[in-house]
Amino acid sequence: MAARNLGSTTTRPATGPAGVPATDAAMASAFLQSTVGGEHVPKRRRARFHSLEVAEVRPLTKDAVEVTFAVPEALADEYTYLPGQYVALRREFDGRELRRSYSICRPPERGSISVAIKRDLGGEFSTWATSDLAPGDALDVMSPQGTFTSTLDALDGKHVVGIAAGSGITPLMALAHTVLARSATSEFELVYTNRSTLDVMFLEELAELKDRYPSRLALHHVLSREQRTAPLLSGRIDAPKLEQILDVLIRPETVDEWFLCGPFELVQLARDTLAAKDVDTSHVRYELFTTDADRVEPRHGRPVVVERGEATVAIEFTLDGQSSKVESPVSANESILNAALRVRPDVPFACAGGVCGTCRARLIEGSVAMTENYALEPDELERGYVLTCQSHPKSDRVVVDYDV
Repeated sequence: MAARNLGSTTTRPATGPAGVPATDAAMASAFLQSTVGGEHVPKRRRARFHSLEVAEVRPLTKDAVEVTFAVPEALADEYTYLPGQYVALRREFDGRELRRSYSICRPPERGSISVAIKRDLGGEFSTWATSDLAPGDALDVMSPQGTFTSTLDALDGKHVVGIAAGSGITPLMALAHTVLARSATSEFELVYTNRSTLDVMFLEELAELKDRYPSRLALHHVLSREQRTAPLLSGRIDAPKLEQILDVLIRPETVDEWFLCGPFELVQLARDTLAAKDVDTSHVRYELFTTDADRVEPRHGRPVVVERGEATVAIEFTLDGQSSKVESPVSANESILNAALRVRPDVPFACAGGVCGTCRARLIEGSVAMTENYALEPDELERGYVLTCQSHPKSDRVVVDYDV
């Protein structure tokens, strides 16, 4: 892909209305009113896999591609989504099932769904997808999930800011398109960090979006290994640099919604910095991305032998209206997900690392301890939701409901 001059947008764009291009207006009227905001927002749905055909594989950088799946009309309602959501992809490698979650990178469009996949060093799934996946291939794709989004109601005059690193740009592409197309007075500002220009995913699309909304989109490309004209936009984003960015480029008091996506270190730094500036956490959404090396593969309901007289925990769960029960040895200390998979292989999960939230269920009875949680919001925890991939029983009986 030819390198394009990143330019330098170091001041916030001037406020004021701007017209919505005809193509965006048509897209908005066709899909946004029914899939974004208001009472028509799709409810959290049961995660299901369907085989979809690859319609296109488009290179983004030397190690990243955009994969577009064709969604047949019979499944179109299953694949409606909000900007910022993700899908999980599933494939067997030498008899082993691997699942990987990827954010949707295009605004809602019926009959099509696109994700961006970046090759991880040593990553089996991402290496195959970026090297061998081709149009005409079929792949299992889970129905869209995730809460890294917003109802986006009453956007007129709203200022939305995204902070992303590397492949963390993916959900923000869909969000930026949607925010700018939906309201003629909304503003979107993006701080996007990469090693060099050649590593910038969606470089051309971001430049085109900037050309389309010159007064309402501000792009701040920060390159850690490439010198830029503005010193503030060169080098790694650490605490002092982020403080300076928020002092010079972005005024937090003017921002209505924040979206953070990238590795844990950057996301946590941004959350801590915003909290120190008294930014209301209810307006800060974040999503972590992980590499193949970070993934914790579930053991798919590994066989567990309950020895006679051994202490066990009774795990009961409801899924699709059907109740199931499994006994789990206390000594095994297995997660609810692993235990449930031994009797119901269709129990939903994707990352199994506490990041995506696909395995969310409501704790009805008993107590559990969650090892990690990067997916559930405080209000979800208060209502009793847990991540079953990370939840280990701490009582003699645990009951969860995946259907609530």
